[in-house]
Amino acid sequence: MQAKFQHVFSGMLLLVAAPISLADPLSAHILEQISVKGRQTDLLGLASSASEGLVGDAEIADRPLLRSGEILEFIPGMVVTQHSGSGKANQYFLRGFNLDHGTDFASYIDGMPVNMRSHGHGQGYTDLSFLIPELVSQIDYQKGAYHANSGDFSAAGIARFGIQNRTRNEAELTVGQDSYRRLLAKGSSTHGKADVLLAAELQQYAGPWTDIAEDVDKLNLLARYSKPLGSGQFAVTLMAYDNNWNAADQIPQRAVSQGLIDAFGSLDTSVGGESSRNSVSASWYSDAWQWHAYAIQSELELWSNFTYFLNDPVNGDQFEQVDQRWIYGGELSHHWHHQFGEFAVEHVVGVQLRYDDIDEVGLYNTQQRQRLSTVRSDIVQQGSAALYSQSTVQLDSNWNAHFGLRYDYFNVDIQSDTPVNSGSATDGIASLKGGLSYQFAPNWQAYLNAGQGFHSNDARGATTVIDPQSGESVDPVDLLVRTNGAELGLRFFDYSALNVSVALWYLQMDSELLYVGDAGTNEPSRASRRYGVELAAYYWLNSNWSLDTELALTRSRFTEPAADEGNFVDGALPMVLSMGLIYKADSPWQLSMRLRHFGKRTLDSFNLQRSKATTTLNAGYRYEWPRWRLSLELLNILDSDNSDIDYFYASRLPGEPAEGVEDRHSHPLEPRTARLKLAYRF
Repeated sequence: MQAKFQHVFSGMLLLVAAPISLADPLSAHILEQISVKGRQTDLLGLASSASEGLVGDAEIADRPLLRSGEILEFIPGMVVTQHSGSGKANQYFLRGFNLDHGTDFASYIDGMPVNMRSHGHGQGYTDLSFLIPELVSQIDYQKGAYHANSGDFSAAGIARFGIQNRTRNEAELTVGQDSYRRLLAKGSSTHGKADVLLAAELQQYAGPWTDIAEDVDKLNLLARYSKPLGSGQFAVTLMAYDNNWNAADQIPQRAVSQGLIDAFGSLDTSVGGESSRNSVSASWYSDAWQWHAYAIQSELELWSNFTYFLNDPVNGDQFEQVDQRWIYGGELSHHWHHQFGEFAVEHVVGVQLRYDDIDEVGLYNTQQRQRLSTVRSDIVQQGSAALYSQSTVQLDSNWNAHFGLRYDYFNVDIQSDTPVNSGSATDGIASLKGGLSYQFAPNWQAYLNAGQGFHSNDARGATTVIDPQSGESVDPVDLLVRTNGAELGLRFFDYSALNVSVALWYLQMDSELLYVGDAGTNEPSRASRRYGVELAAYYWLNSNWSLDTELALTRSRFTEPAADEGNFVDGALPMVLSMGLIYKADSPWQLSMRLRHFGKRTLDSFNLQRSKATTTLNAGYRYEWPRWRLSLELLNILDSDNSDIDYFYASRLPGEPAEGVEDRHSHPLEPRTARLKLAYRF
């Protein structure tokens, strides 16, 4: 690994700064090209809703991150947590959804989808560990399914990450408590009209756990070539990621209260995982055309144990999940505009293709990472094609309207180790989207949006007729699930000190059925309804001080009755508050603080079990010389002992009844920790 790092580091050359372009291809067509260093706050006349935005690399650099996945918390109202080892995908919460590992929120990096369909651990699995935050040029986020180029998994929203074409040429070493070590080297050079960017990241971490060392060993490599080509801009990017780790999973509260383990202990110290991702992507865009294509190779082996001895009192309940796949796909879109009478009209039409070639997606019973039996093992081919069209009409100097139409077609083929669960399925779904915006004063703009979206279910659920665990007959499920949403928004920007946006939103889902990777089967659920209000305010006190506040309040309920069930949506997060304070002095130093609070979570459908609220405070200090930069990050300054995440379910410890004990299972926040960074620019 060190040899790889040295090879990449030796090729790094002089930094040349580059402007940032829009990460969303639809926005790149419709909106003017703008450069963003911090958060793009003046979106009057540019955005089509109150709940979308742009975040630049300067703001990303200002915020301390415990994990790379927390970069999604730049999206107001988003919460990123973890219930297992650092190498596993995070848990995400937004707009009343416990998004699990990514269902109903779509993520793209350099045009490549991050969400994994029909994944071994969960539908829409979104692991951002391969992302190097320092190389992100911009985050383009949109909440709600109001844009025609947003498809699968985008019911709650979508984020598109752009990668820099040019970057600072520097090496940075980070050291911290619990044996945290990170080495980052990155740089770029210009050759004629072309730019070459190279970067490498090495990270190791033991963690604060008392019975197990995480032993995270992560490697990220990136190489990017970009240049003007014809009338547009061309780029090709290579990315490689490899990681292995041990996991401190969530633990039952009674094990701590009985003194079997402490709050940072583990009941099964042999769980963990290995993951890798390698990709090549290429893109080209001009004023009229844009295309991108990608090929991704991904592997995951994950060992977990959440119920201990509930299912197998002799060998225990440890299981292994395997996912090995190639993903191929791309997108082509065309933009043009014309005058229709008194109206200026812009059009974007596009096609999106994706094919998942899954060599193995399997679930195995294990003990100490050794396989004991097979629950199920499948080969899956899953393809999709989408056509979309969106038109924006400038009705007059103040009114704008947009209309979108999208059609998605899915085809899946399953080869199962249980022959009766093999088969093929197809499904298609059309989605309508639209909105109005009205700038009724120089500083004010109002928005009304509505749209249909969807998420795909795990392909195996569409052909499964025998439950692989119980052997009982089950009904196949729909491949695609409809969502309907709407939003009323208002934005204020005074061009000097204050930017505020507020949105009232509504989202209805036909079914919350999820594929449960831990059991190898589908878990049926009911239709649901969510609505809420979101507020985002950014205030510049003066040239040095800035303050931001983001608040989200949500109500989530099932809309269908069920025997012996309540109407509360399990895992829903009713309140999120985030506040940040940044001081940038005239001299080359700055200080930042960030508070994150999310309220009590619903843990069962009757709302009888609720988690405690969780509050964390992080801070960072940075001082720069001409070539050196020293940074100090303090995470969880108040040393909060709240939970990162909580669940309520039955598990069984040795000596307990065969039916197990229903209990709260939690993963604690990592305790107060300090990290010191030293960077050298050359």
